[in-house]
Amino acid sequence: MEHAGERAVRLRAGAAVEAREVGAAVPAVAARFLGEQRLVVIGAADGDGAVWASPLTGPPGFVATDGERTIVVDRLPGAGDPLAGRFGAEHDIGLLAIDPATRRRMRANGRARRTADRLVIDTDQVYANCLKYLQTRYPQGAPSAPTARAARRTGSLSAAQRRRVAAADTFFIASTAPDLGADAAHRGGNPGFVTVTGARHLSWPDYAGNAMFSTLGNLELDGRCGLLFVDWEHGHTLQLTGRARVDWDADRAATTPGAQRFVDFEVEQVVDVTAGLGMRWSFGGYSRFNPPPPS
Repeated sequence: MEHAGERAVRLRAGAAVEAREVGAAVPAVAARFLGEQRLVVIGAADGDGAVWASPLTGPPGFVATDGERTIVVDRLPGAGDPLAGRFGAEHDIGLLAIDPATRRRMRANGRARRTADRLVIDTDQVYANCLKYLQTRYPQGAPSAPTARAARRTGSLSAAQRRRVAAADTFFIASTAPDLGADAAHRGGNPGFVTVTGARHLSWPDYAGNAMFSTLGNLELDGRCGLLFVDWEHGHTLQLTGRARVDWDADRAATTPGAQRFVDFEVEQVVDVTAGLGMRWSFGGYSRFNPPPPS
């Protein structure tokens, strides 16, 4: 069911279609999909309340189901990741499973805890997403254990990091809502769809999606969120946490093809991890749904 933030966003967006109901159980087709994946992104808050999006990678089978409402991930956030050590006790989590080769993805939200070296998630919501704005990428080589060489923490983006963000065609966003859980989602477009306006400020257009407004609904109630940018070829990751605000100015949206509204993000912390992923992907092609970037 929709929460108050999602309903408020739906009304403001003028979306007449009711949101689809989502179930708590993992359907058999979703369980098979999970078992094939090499990448999931999780979203959660750290001990200080900052929200982060973190990647977990492994060979097919490293994500599996255990019954209808439990997902087991045979990985934990590694050293240097801001969510490392977070799940010793149960916490809200959002999980996004994504297959860049086929552009398929699914989301599961619930509560997670660490059991030995695994992340065990009891699901409250499980649903598929549309294929829009997903770029095609193909896995290269066999997955391996992440071998992060360095994790650098700063309070703003360096010039090199700003260039990485501005060149991205994909990022992931984690959000939460008080007492309503966490969520992890995908955003994509042609390179340049994310605009960097300074060392601590960036923005992106919000395109038409599946009309569920999960991310925007959470941001309506709590602007804290986390972004994850992945260097697919080299395995580097760039994680940002801060606060986002949705700008509903129609004149601003009209300046960018496909934009329904804009999201402005203020950076509070940056974690830059070298070679933090155990997988690499080669680029295939851009989604045909991607609007052109701002001119």
